[in-house]
Amino acid sequence: MMRFTRTLAALTLTTALCSSLPAFAAGGGADTPIVPGAEVPGGAVGGKVSVPPLAFTTRTLANGLKVIALPDASTPTVSVQVWYSVGSKDDPKGRSGFAHLFEHMMFKSTRDMAAEQFDRLTEDVGGYNNASTNADYTDYFETVPANHLERILWAEAERMGSLVVDEENFKSERDVVKEELRQRVLAQPYGKLFYLMFPQVSFKVHPYGRPGIGSIEDLDAATLKDVQAFHATYYRPDNATLVVVGNFKPAELDAWVDRYFGPLTHPATAIPRVTAVEPARTTAQTLTVTEANAPLPAVLLSYPFPKATDKDLPALIVLDSILGHGDSSRLNQSLVYEKQVASQVFTFQEVNQQPGAYAIGAILAGGATAEAGETALLGELAKVSQDGVTEAELAAARNQLVTDELTERETANGRASLLARAAVIFGDPKRADSLLADIQAVTADDVKRVAATWLKPETKVSVRYVPAASESQGAAEKGTDTVATSATIDAAPLVVPADLKVVEPAPADQRQAPPTAGPAVDAVLPQPVEKRLANGLRVIVAPTHGVPLVEASLRIGGGGAVDPARLPGTASLTAAVLTKGTKTRTAPEIARDVEALGGTLTAAAGWDGSELSLLVKADVPTPALEIFADVARNPAFQKEELERERHQTLDGLSVTLKDPAGLAKLVGPRVLYADAAYGHPLTGTPKSLTALKPADLVAYHHTWWRPDNATLVLAGPLTAEQGFALAEKLFGGWAKPAAALPALPASPAQPAGRAVVVDLPKSGQAAVLVVRPGLARSDADYYPASVANAVLGVGYSSRLNQEIRIKRGLSYGAGSALDFRRVPGPFVASTQTKNPSAPEVAGLIMAEMGKLGAQAPGETELAGRKAVLIGNFGRTVERTQGVASLVGSLALQGVDLAEIGRYISRVQAVTPAEVQRAAARTLAPAQTSLVVVGDSAQFLAALREKYPKVEVIPAAQLNLDSGSLKQPAPKDAKAKDAKAEPKAEAKKP
Repeated sequence: MMRFTRTLAALTLTTALCSSLPAFAAGGGADTPIVPGAEVPGGAVGGKVSVPPLAFTTRTLANGLKVIALPDASTPTVSVQVWYSVGSKDDPKGRSGFAHLFEHMMFKSTRDMAAEQFDRLTEDVGGYNNASTNADYTDYFETVPANHLERILWAEAERMGSLVVDEENFKSERDVVKEELRQRVLAQPYGKLFYLMFPQVSFKVHPYGRPGIGSIEDLDAATLKDVQAFHATYYRPDNATLVVVGNFKPAELDAWVDRYFGPLTHPATAIPRVTAVEPARTTAQTLTVTEANAPLPAVLLSYPFPKATDKDLPALIVLDSILGHGDSSRLNQSLVYEKQVASQVFTFQEVNQQPGAYAIGAILAGGATAEAGETALLGELAKVSQDGVTEAELAAARNQLVTDELTERETANGRASLLARAAVIFGDPKRADSLLADIQAVTADDVKRVAATWLKPETKVSVRYVPAASESQGAAEKGTDTVATSATIDAAPLVVPADLKVVEPAPADQRQAPPTAGPAVDAVLPQPVEKRLANGLRVIVAPTHGVPLVEASLRIGGGGAVDPARLPGTASLTAAVLTKGTKTRTAPEIARDVEALGGTLTAAAGWDGSELSLLVKADVPTPALEIFADVARNPAFQKEELERERHQTLDGLSVTLKDPAGLAKLVGPRVLYADAAYGHPLTGTPKSLTALKPADLVAYHHTWWRPDNATLVLAGPLTAEQGFALAEKLFGGWAKPAAALPALPASPAQPAGRAVVVDLPKSGQAAVLVVRPGLARSDADYYPASVANAVLGVGYSSRLNQEIRIKRGLSYGAGSALDFRRVPGPFVASTQTKNPSAPEVAGLIMAEMGKLGAQAPGETELAGRKAVLIGNFGRTVERTQGVASLVGSLALQGVDLAEIGRYISRVQAVTPAEVQRAAARTLAPAQTSLVVVGDSAQFLAALREKYPKVEVIPAAQLNLDSGSLKQPAPKDAKAKDAKAEPKAEAKKP
């Protein structure tokens, strides 16, 4: 769980169980440019990309603080991370979720820092901060411009040594955590399965079994004294690891660490440690649980998993990659592609200091049962345990893990996380460099052995998670009782020290000021070079000088905006099926061959265009790009592949329709644009998805996927000449059709403002969405409006988040976005809150929108919000994928690429008066519509006081194919009404 999630989007099925595995490294030499057409070392499965070791230093202060430092003069930023060896396993008795609650409190005041000042020192200078609570540790991390390093060290030492917690801040943040629990766990389909049930069924004795998110009851039981005692017990220098990576001088860093952290002391008492030992599992167990907001059955298998330092870990990581990494993985190929019993599969390795758990599971396809899913999963596990794996699978896993490692190492924050995780979880920061070497030595026999050792049938716990209407209701109730008992795992009470010192804030005139910032370090911006091939293809090469990764992005104009009126989702489904077979390659062959190179090939449609993207190691660009080009130019669009994607998309849509935030995002465009181009769901509706045929996809591809409507972006360690040569080789023969491109839609008309409630009974939370017309990317107000929106709703310290989360504790986060498109896109402000608070939150959003257009912001606030935009921009160009995405988006929107070099100065030049004017034009409550999705019985009466004409539509009756969102009246009903009112009809002229 994190203190703040900047996106308010619902978790996808897989991100609810996102991997917390360490990334891996191997030693090697310097990066070398790629050579088009060069032979690939190592054969078809890739070459020998070097991953240089992390050249860090370590030392330990007299007070026990461990310090890890890695200087890097090539970046303008620095990452500071402090990891405390205390996590959810250390939650006191009757206080589940307490370590996570305390994580939130660390962002409040200290003796010398006012509440929220930490955000002024990070976000308001162009950096960011966040934190997360895990089973074994709580980590706090910041990335800031390098000249602010001393200030961050001072602030981290402040909150380690002199945290202030008052009753008001404590209660407010506790309410925020409750909203986080409702958002992540109660409102999300499968949230309870992943966040609550997986840990609870996996442990009977060890406190890893207590969910880190806690419970409403335990959060309510927490007291201010508990917080103060927890800080005194665990937040001490001898229980912390400080990691600094980025642009700094080692001597200066040492001096600052000594100055700010050196004087801190720690109690003489020992740090409490968990000594519980989980007994070995000897008997398989099956539990069936029903859940009202689970639209599809799911099954989760839990197996014991060794501690991080166990000798079997490298082989288990390879096994996990073979089972569940990518489209070519065994589970995906078997359950999703071949048997079509699952819409999605997942695996999750819990790599902890002490023995943990391994999750393997699936969200089933529509019509499939949890029992069928479990049988299919167990069949694949039996195969790998009995028959082992192939050498080709081993090689692919190695390449995939290397690519993952390179991606992690692109940023200072990524490298700092690697070192901190290795130090805290593995007990040795060198493990960040050595684990991949051990993985490369894993043999097929090793994989077979660990599968047979750790995936024994008698150690399995199976959770069958089924919709409430299932016939298994009786078994489910019993299963639920069984699950609940594991939440009663005992724990030590929190001891309040007799000499507990409560820190009070210093008087404002006596507070120590933060150190001043040093000289700024300029960022190195990409310098893209472009040319146009004879067939009209625009080629842009953006050389990068970081890790050896190449990103290829093919952008196609059109997108969902040009979907046929009766077939919304055409562009999206075309992109989805694009990678599922060509005239000479099958879908499994494409997935296998790309992933064997360590690559990732994806395709998706946006509103104004579609994209085919490839990320691959820099030693194998040519074979991967040959597949990339074949997919773009020669898709087969076979009927059976369309059927697979259709069913998976429908299954995914059924999950979205149970999620308040996801459903609100489908309804919002219909409310704003009705039946115009941007109004329909981008991925389609149940009706349109059912109607789409292969011929529709072929027609869309023929019309829009053509070289004179495409831009190819290549980013990575390659020269412009190398990139152009690759483009000519792979796409020079792509023929341009004789027919002219169709005209693009004009600006959609926006109807008058509406208020729509979608009633989702028993929803765990309400989603609140405010939408209104926005601007086109070409609009002269692009920069003033961007800054205005940043003031309103971008970042933790934005006005919406300040009012809704920080001041009132009504949400886990609130924000807004201006979606600049080819023609005016939408403005959207969104949040989630407990159902009864929905009217209040809607009012707060509207009020803040109005204030910004009525009064110009002050220079100080404006400087901080500009820094947020500039910082986000800088972090985008740190990554190879970020560079390609930025360049591709500008090209698709018709923006001069030189705008990359002008972005920072243009943001800085925006004045307060321009912000107010742009806000009055673009963010004002006029022309605004409101969408609320939730349990209307809890808020409708209050909402009607403000919106007496609110439309209420039951979720089960929602019609996403119509701008009205309502089902058409039956024909016989219309006839009956006509007969009942003949006189009214006669009066019409």
